[in-house]
Amino acid sequence: MAIQDIQDEIIDEFSMFEDWEERYQYMIDLGKTLPLIDAEYKTDDNLINGCQSKVWVHAEMKDNSVIFTADSDAIITKGIIAILIRSFSNQHPKDILDANTDFIDKIGLKEHLSPTRANGLVSMIKQLKMYAIAYQTQLS
Repeated sequence: MAIQDIQDEIIDEFSMFEDWEERYQYMIDLGKTLPLIDAEYKTDDNLINGCQSKVWVHAEMKDNSVIFTADSDAIITKGIIAILIRSFSNQHPKDILDANTDFIDKIGLKEHLSPTRANGLVSMIKQLKMYAIAYQTQLS
């Protein structure tokens, strides 16, 4: 499925909820479905800088697609990275780089995060795109 289609799906899912209390609960539930990072990759090298909570992300390339796994020590943050990984995992590096992230604004996520969590969100996106740049370079 294309990134835009996945993002549209996420927008539709979030629009089903009346208020942000329900949306936070949904994010927490999404965090429970996150493809978890293997313990061997839960290292300082895979920590995302700029996050208030600890967030580890690992990426590997399989069949010209980037596969992301992650974990966090905070339930909301785990939900945020789950949304991003759902959007970008199993995609070609170029598609990840070309994708925009305005779906985050459309679900109202950024405006409902504390400033430090919003900064962490930006750092997570930046890190996922950095992995895509590294893998795209290998393909060129």
